[in-house]
Amino acid sequence: MRTAILLALAAIAAGFCVQAQELRVVRHNGATDQFQLADIDSITFGAPAGLPAAGDVLRIHTSDGVVQLMVAAIDSVSFAGGHLMVVHQTSGAASQFALAQVDSVTFGSSGSGTVAIDFQGAAVIVDNPLADAGVAIAVTGADVVVTSTGVAGITYALSGATGDGMFKIYSTEDFALLLSGVQIVNQDGPAINIQADVTIDVTLADGTTSALTDGVTYASAPGEDQKAAFFSEGQLVFAGGGSLIIHGQGDNKHGLASDDYVEIRDGTIVVASAVRDGIHTNEGYWQLGGAIEVTSGGDGVDAGEGPLEISGGALTVHEQADGADALKCDSLILISGGDVHLTVAGNQAKGLQSPDAQLTGGAVTIATSGGVVLEPAELGYDPSYCTGIKVDNDVLLDGCALTITATGAAGRGVSSNGTITIVSGSVHITSSGGGGTYINETGVTDAYHGPCLNADGDIVLREGTVVLAHSGSGGKGIAGDAGLAIGSATTSPTLEITTTGPPISIGGSEYAEAKAVSVDGALTIASGTLTLRSADDALKSKYWIEINGGLINILQAVEGLESPNLFINGGEIHMTTTDDGINATYGVDGEFNDGSNLTINGGWVHVNAPTGDGIDSNGNLTINGGTVIVHGPPSQPEVGLDVNGTFRINGGFTIVSQINTNMVEVPSGTSTQRSVLLRRTQALPAGTLFHIEDTAGNSLVTFAPARSYSCILLSTANLIAGTTYRVYTGGTCTGTVRDGLYEGGTYSGGTLRATFTSSGTVQTVNF
Repeated sequence: MRTAILLALAAIAAGFCVQAQELRVVRHNGATDQFQLADIDSITFGAPAGLPAAGDVLRIHTSDGVVQLMVAAIDSVSFAGGHLMVVHQTSGAASQFALAQVDSVTFGSSGSGTVAIDFQGAAVIVDNPLADAGVAIAVTGADVVVTSTGVAGITYALSGATGDGMFKIYSTEDFALLLSGVQIVNQDGPAINIQADVTIDVTLADGTTSALTDGVTYASAPGEDQKAAFFSEGQLVFAGGGSLIIHGQGDNKHGLASDDYVEIRDGTIVVASAVRDGIHTNEGYWQLGGAIEVTSGGDGVDAGEGPLEISGGALTVHEQADGADALKCDSLILISGGDVHLTVAGNQAKGLQSPDAQLTGGAVTIATSGGVVLEPAELGYDPSYCTGIKVDNDVLLDGCALTITATGAAGRGVSSNGTITIVSGSVHITSSGGGGTYINETGVTDAYHGPCLNADGDIVLREGTVVLAHSGSGGKGIAGDAGLAIGSATTSPTLEITTTGPPISIGGSEYAEAKAVSVDGALTIASGTLTLRSADDALKSKYWIEINGGLINILQAVEGLESPNLFINGGEIHMTTTDDGINATYGVDGEFNDGSNLTINGGWVHVNAPTGDGIDSNGNLTINGGTVIVHGPPSQPEVGLDVNGTFRINGGFTIVSQINTNMVEVPSGTSTQRSVLLRRTQALPAGTLFHIEDTAGNSLVTFAPARSYSCILLSTANLIAGTTYRVYTGGTCTGTVRDGLYEGGTYSGGTLRATFTSSGTVQTVNF
């Protein structure tokens, strides 16, 4: 009959060994109990006198190494078929070992899993309780080399100080590193050198500051990488409330490096210097907490082929080198939390550089001061810019507080070869670096400049707050090779752009101007609040502008809206411009119809044009609805409305004040809504009310032009055929004024100037 054996751990010394078909149990008193395996059903563990501190770990010594298990997690040990030992755990799992490979089974304390290494200047004191369990330590002076085979869960506790030493380890299993104020300077290599492709938990002991410094020149180590002052072949996971300072001095070496990944959970790490990257990994960088500060001669943090993800803590990078990047990876940069501060001083350097970037939380502050570099390309050069965020594909900003300040020549804020999508959060970009001219790759003189937002693909602003300011020459708020979409039916973003820089003369009459928005594709506005101040155009598209909603305030611009195809279907627009307020054009000057189109179907359009045309279409102008108010210029040759093609008014309300000249435009007779042009020879002062009412005293319009005027164009559905109207100037009105147009109230005190009866689609009246 097979027997279940109960081993009282308090009485067992070394453990037991299995040889051939026998089990031998060695007790504290030296006695040995022998059992035939054929007679044993299972072994269970008990502690009738209380489990001793030295017996809570079971170590199985095999030819492949040592496997360590907690006794409390073991249910029993059984032997199967005379050739297998099976350890049954309380979790239900089971581990099998070939008896031919098992040397012995010993008991020990989990506390004995710590190997203490104390550097004492030129010497080292080592406490290694695992010397018989597969951990060998060689010490030469203050150089420590650990070789650990098959033993998992060991903690190597480093303390003390040395001016010429190192800690190097080879391990087949995961282990932990406890840094308790250790100070290591290695004159000819890494201070810590982990030659193990395993996971290393690095704990920075609370209240301590450790420091690591490598040598300028490394001693040769054939067949081994040694890339940094703190180097690991495996994954590094940092935690603890202490601090670590790394002084990277190695020629062409990094400060902290892993050939796998680095994860920061807690602690303070300062990479005070590095000849190359401050932190370098091959497979990724994760930061969940802690405080990291990096100063380097190469990239700040390079996550290699893996992602670079920050969800908490603080990360500060001081980037000085030309062409370097503060944060870089060949995958995705994802910032979902934490506080990131990047300072970038190198020419053509980048704050964030990756194929894709997603900023979905936290706060990111980037200050760049580097300039543009003209790189040789074919017949000329290709500009390479210092940029806050530069990606090869797409940028997503959703919930992050992003602030970028660029002061270097043509410094850029966010630049994408793909799309830029802003879903929520805040974006503040300020740039002051001016642009210049160069010979491009085709051999033609061109201009380089630094937009705050720049994309080869579409730019989408769904919601959030975006504030852009550019004071450099030729600088732009938003520039894109594709389209720009602002707002939606369910979102309402806020966009504020200011550009104040002078234009860049490219040659002849060609300039690169400082525009608020300039895109090549369709510019559509569905909702939102836009406040624009521009040294040139406020909103320009080479293809299409469509406004369906939102509030647009153009406080200062040369031209307000410019595109060959302009459609205003809704929204509220207010603008003050020094040239054309709204300009439909293909960009070719002349008095011919260039085929462009301006169509107003709805909304509120208010144009204040003190020196230029209020609305200028080099093609056709069609007004089908909405309210159009134009305060035109006080002198010729500019007018309130200038149309080269066909001008039709089919609906809505339109009023235009201007000077009476032979250049004044009237709608075509093919229009379906009546219009009247009222003109006089003597101009009236700015602010003088213009009022029309029918003979019953019902008001048709009361209007206060912003400048002197002698001509009014009015079109409204309330202009009824056969109805007689009186025209007044001067007087007062108790109504509510909006952009010069009065709503409600009572008009009184004016001077009667003319009486007319509405007849025909387009009528001219002298007053």
